[in-house]
Amino acid sequence: MEKIKIGTRASKLALWQAEFIAQELSKKFPVEVIKIQTTGDKILDAPLAKIGGKGLFTKEIEIALLENKIDLAVHSLKDVPSELPTEFEIAAITKRAQPFDAFVSNKFSTLESLPSGAVIGTSSLRRAAQILNLRPDLQIKNLRGNVDTRLKKLDSGEFDAIILAAAGLERLGYGGRIKQILTEIIPAAGQGEIRAGDLKIRDAVKFLNDAETCAAIKIERDFLKEIGGSCQIPVGIFADKNSARAVIASVDGKKILRDEISSENLDGKIFARKMLESGGREILCI
Repeated sequence: MEKIKIGTRASKLALWQAEFIAQELSKKFPVEVIKIQTTGDKILDAPLAKIGGKGLFTKEIEIALLENKIDLAVHSLKDVPSELPTEFEIAAITKRAQPFDAFVSNKFSTLESLPSGAVIGTSSLRRAAQILNLRPDLQIKNLRGNVDTRLKKLDSGEFDAIILAAAGLERLGYGGRIKQILTEIIPAAGQGEIRAGDLKIRDAVKFLNDAETCAAIKIERDFLKEIGGSCQIPVGIFADKNSARAVIASVDGKKILRDEISSENLDGKIFARKMLESGGREILCI
């Protein structure tokens, strides 16, 4: 096979993920990693929810796929819209790492120990809504940029604490900065995307697919598809193949709906409909 060209964002974390996939593929095929700047990387002075919902970190990479400049895209699955354009398909989902968010602070050891009025940084409506529901006395301040940039802003005193994905911190060697794993904060759903029908590339990467993770991710993405989820609404879900827990919240965290379900044949769409009918639809329409 000719060299497989992998497209990725240029941030350290995105490159870590792409290089991990490249290393695995290089055991069988020649590989090249190509860096692509996305809209989400270019606009850093506004909350994600205000600059657009779907495709902020994938659109330019998908264009490169369509133009045959790359053969495969590696994404964090949370950045991939729950409903892909027909031109693309997910070829493989690797084994899931630590799924939960991390509390990072230089002064405090837990979310609970933050004093009233403390400033906490995040760019995610999902995180912000759940934090405000637990601690309505805190101030949420928008925090954008790559992991290094966010940590520097914390270290400069702009924030009392920040919330980041635990897996990203661990992958970049910052695991020691994690003060608390926030298991009570339900994470975002769900790593490559290829041109639909590209059998050659699909066959090349299928050995990377983790069946157990894939089953869980299908539940999560079906749930989000039914809800209509994007970074513009505070929705989270975490599933394994036979159970799931999810949250739908108002942006200010004052109204929140949590639910858990267990089933041998768990259907994410049915779970979403149940939550929408139990009050989730009213929350989302606020």
